[in-house]
Amino acid sequence: MGSAIIAQSADDSLLPWTLEDVFFDYDQYSIRKETVPTLKQNAQVLLKRYPIREVLIEGHCDERGTEEYNLILGERRAMAVKNYLVDLGASASSIRVLSLGKNEPFCLQPTPRCFQRNRRAHFVLK
Repeated sequence: MGSAIIAQSADDSLLPWTLEDVFFDYDQYSIRKETVPTLKQNAQVLLKRYPIREVLIEGHCDERGTEEYNLILGERRAMAVKNYLVDLGASASSIRVLSLGKNEPFCLQPTPRCFQRNRRAHFVLK
């Protein structure tokens, strides 16, 4: 029994202390297959490193589309991530969502690579 506790502690020591952004396809809010490992890691970080902290998930979009449309899409992205994390065991009551739409872009160049980097869910620990 003691070795299980040590093994669990060793596993915890490999966890990062940060939550990684996840990215979305154009005009989509479904979870991409390639983002699943990141979401699983984020869920573990929340459960093991920050079990009593609140987290804000910000939904972001690229600059294309109207302000209204992007605010709705950003909220759907943030909610999709929240629901996925809750399905993995994170506490729904400790996760809030906020859509920033196309406001506060990460990248300012009008290129496909830049658009991709702006279509994201960003995590803020409170």
